[in-house]
Amino acid sequence: MQLTQALHKAVRECPNALAVACGDQELSFRQLADRVARLAGVLRQLGMQPGDRVGMMALNSIRYVEYLYGVWWGGGVINPVNVRWSPAEVGYSLDDCDTRILLVDRYFAPQAALLRETSQCLKTLVYCDDGEVPAGMLGYEQLMAEAQPAQDRRHQGEDLAAVMYTGGTTGKPKGVTLTHTNLYLNALSAVAAVPRPGDKVGLVVAPFFHVAGCGLSLQLIQRLATQIVVPMFDEVVILQAIEKRKVTESFLVPTMIKRLVDHPRFKEFDLSSLGMLLYGAAPIDEALLDQAMKALPHTEFCQAYGMTELAPTISVLLPQDHRPGPDQARRLRSAGRPVPIAEVRIVDPAGQEVPAGTVGEIVARGPMVMKGYWNKPEQTAAALRDGWMHTGDGGYMDEEGYLYVVDRIKDMIVTGGENVYTAEVENAIAQLPQVSMSAVIGVPDDHWGERVHAVVVLREGASLDEAALIAHCKALIAGYKCPRSVEFRKELPVSPAGKLQKFILREPFWAGRTRAIN
Repeated sequence: MQLTQALHKAVRECPNALAVACGDQELSFRQLADRVARLAGVLRQLGMQPGDRVGMMALNSIRYVEYLYGVWWGGGVINPVNVRWSPAEVGYSLDDCDTRILLVDRYFAPQAALLRETSQCLKTLVYCDDGEVPAGMLGYEQLMAEAQPAQDRRHQGEDLAAVMYTGGTTGKPKGVTLTHTNLYLNALSAVAAVPRPGDKVGLVVAPFFHVAGCGLSLQLIQRLATQIVVPMFDEVVILQAIEKRKVTESFLVPTMIKRLVDHPRFKEFDLSSLGMLLYGAAPIDEALLDQAMKALPHTEFCQAYGMTELAPTISVLLPQDHRPGPDQARRLRSAGRPVPIAEVRIVDPAGQEVPAGTVGEIVARGPMVMKGYWNKPEQTAAALRDGWMHTGDGGYMDEEGYLYVVDRIKDMIVTGGENVYTAEVENAIAQLPQVSMSAVIGVPDDHWGERVHAVVVLREGASLDEAALIAHCKALIAGYKCPRSVEFRKELPVSPAGKLQKFILREPFWAGRTRAIN
């Protein structure tokens, strides 16, 4: 089983159909396959061996689709860089898995050049954009023009396909290792679980460096559908693309949905083609979902729940569960039912399954579960126990098999669809000499779902203000991980055993809410 086989099928069955478009650029399936094969040839000429990791640091584009399939076609493993991360985080994610080749566009070429100077592994930078090629880099289009198309390297299902880095509980990013089977079957399962409109034009808004963006692209190619790619989130660009390209489906995080429906030009565009809107990556506020469903009355809604380690989806709340009825209000608070390939349970701290309605940890088993964390055997062993992936999310199942996510067992914040481990932020704050202790929590935010809030205790006689603390953090970690608000206290609540009691800090912010996530 391999991720390129859907592309071969598309070339056989509909070679001249539109495969991917971005702005005015378009490629048919035949053209895409030819460029993918040429890129595979380029990468092999540059020294890529089977199983080698290839990085990509770029905005969404047609070329990004080529990167993904070209690496797989050539036998390599993708390492998509989160472009929102700080240089230190990016450098760690490249060196940790020995990434020697990096594909970059014009937006990130200067940063990539600096990274190569300090990297222990990075050797080759390929400039994948128009215009003059920067000194010390190779030109993508020139390499492609000179390359011979390579034969597709056939993969086994357990061969590694991706190392996708997420935030780490210890402050260092973790490389989630996903196989061809993980990604292929999860995409196939999502296609089988969710009914789609008859026409097949998908809009890819989520960045390809997230498994949500990569996963939607895989689903669309499996269905021989067209994918319309936008470089970054821009409300007007997205609304124009839906109208112009007659987009039938897309995936958005709740923050994106809110920005779209609140945009002053929202009603100017004909969005009647949009038959399906999938949402996920963060819980959605009930008021926002109601607003979106009223703003898009012709659109079916479907929620997906999962995580990178699960490639990513394990449950979906189907369109029929969003329709008016006696159970609608209750079911809209759920994350739906498991997809066909996922077995989901709720367990107690001893790993024993608990009765329906009882809150415990959500665990999942099936062919979508990651292989492990790159070079982190202890964290892999803690997450994967007896074949079950322990998500760190607290929840329960009702008698009908609907999954409800109510809290996070692991110390993590989801802000604007991005995961932030509080240890990463606390480690950054701890480097300030004025700080004695800090605790980082997630608090409700109408725009971002949750925002990062820091509670800080200063050393005796020290002074520090909110702006200076935030500026310090921005030099070390991604902007979305930095505190948006800071509270200074004389002490933090601790238990008799000396353990920090974050629940006491969270309580005033979450009082009166039905769940401790937003």
